[in-house]
Amino acid sequence: MRNKLKCIDWTIVLILLALMVISVLSIHSVTFDKVDMAGFSRKTIYNYIIGFAAFLMFSLINYKLLIKYAWIIYAFGIILLLFALLAGKEYYGAKGWISVAGISLQPAELFKLFLVLFIARLLYNKENRKLRFWKDIVPIVFMTLIPWLIVMKQNDLGNALSYLTILAGLLWIGNIKYSHALIALAIVVTAVFAGIQSYITYHDQAMALFKSIGKDHWIARFDPWIVPDLATGDASYQTKNAKIAIGTGGIEGKGYMKGTMVQGGRIPLAFADSIFVQIAEEYGFVGSSILMLLYFILIHRMVLIAIDCRDRAGPLIIAGVITMFIYQIFVNIGAFIGLMPLTGITLPFISYGGTSVLINMISVGIVMSIRIHGQEVEDELSQLKPRELWYETIIGRIGSSIRSKIRHN
Repeated sequence: MRNKLKCIDWTIVLILLALMVISVLSIHSVTFDKVDMAGFSRKTIYNYIIGFAAFLMFSLINYKLLIKYAWIIYAFGIILLLFALLAGKEYYGAKGWISVAGISLQPAELFKLFLVLFIARLLYNKENRKLRFWKDIVPIVFMTLIPWLIVMKQNDLGNALSYLTILAGLLWIGNIKYSHALIALAIVVTAVFAGIQSYITYHDQAMALFKSIGKDHWIARFDPWIVPDLATGDASYQTKNAKIAIGTGGIEGKGYMKGTMVQGGRIPLAFADSIFVQIAEEYGFVGSSILMLLYFILIHRMVLIAIDCRDRAGPLIIAGVITMFIYQIFVNIGAFIGLMPLTGITLPFISYGGTSVLINMISVGIVMSIRIHGQEVEDELSQLKPRELWYETIIGRIGSSIRSKIRHN
C-alpha cells in the first residue's frame, strides 16, 4: 500500500484540488442567494469528498481487472441505460436519470467511462496491428452504436455525441489505417457542411421535420449556433447573454460575486452547464486562462503516464479518457462563444453534478492506476483468448459475409 501511494502523481492531485476550489467558489457565487439552490456549494464539497475517495480506490485497484472484465461492465452499462430510458426521470429535456439510494444518477455519464474501457479491451486484442475494416472496425462501431441509439432516444445529444468522439479517438490511437481515417473524416466533414447548409437553406422545413419526429429541442440547440438571427426561446436567450457576459468580463473580470449577468439570473444553469460564463465574467480572461492551463497540465501529465506505461491497454484507456475530457471542455466552452451548438455537456470538474464529478474522478483514478501498475509486465491480460469475445467474432463474420457478397455481385 505504501509503495503504491508513493507512485501517485501528486501534481495531478494538486490540480484536482485546485479545480475543486474553483468549482466550489464558482457554484457558491451563483447560488448563495437562491432559495431553491441553497447548499449547492456544500453539496459540491461532499461530491468531491466522495470523488477523492473513489479516486484513491481506483488508483489502488489494478486497472487490468477492469480491462479483463470490460464486457461485463459494458453489459451492465447497457442495462442501466435501458432502465433509465424506460423508467428514468426527465430533467432539462433528457429522460436519463435514475434514483439509487436517494441519489440521482445519470447512466449516460457513467457509460462514457464504460465505453472507454470496452473499446480499449477490443483494441487490446488487436495486438498493435493495423485495424481491418470488416473484422475489426465494424464490430467496434456496432457495439458503440447500441448505447448511442439508446442515449439518442433519451434526447441526450451531448452524451450521445461523446460516444462517437471516444470511438473516433480510440480508433485513431488503436492503429486505424490512414485510408480509412481519411475516408471517415471526409464523410463527417461533408455531412456536417451539407447539414449546416441545408439547415440554413431549408430552415422552415427542418423545423417542421424535427417537430414531426419529436425533436423540437434540436431546434433550440441548432438555431442559436447556425442561424442566431432567427433563434428564439431559452437557448437563444442563454447563448446571447453568455456572449455578453464573457465579453464584459474583460481581462481581469468584474470581481468575485460581482458579475451582473450571472448574479442577475440572466444566465440559465449558471451553476451547471453555464459555469464557464460565471468564470469568464467574474475572473475575466486571466481566470479563464488559468482554468485552461490547469486542464492542459492535467492532460499533459496523463500523456506522460501513457508514454511510460509498458502495457498496451494502459495508453488506450488514457487516450479514451483524454478524448472524453477534451470533448467536454471544447463543446461546453465552444457553445458559449458560438463555436458549437448548446448540448448540455458539463464542464469537467467545475460544473455542479454528483455523477459528473464522480465519473471524472474515477477516470483520473484509473489513469493513476496505470501509473502505479503500468510498469508491471503483461500477464493476466495476455492470457485472454479471442474466443472470450464471442460477440466480436460473430459481428466480424457477418461483416466478412457482407464483404464477400459485395465482391461477388
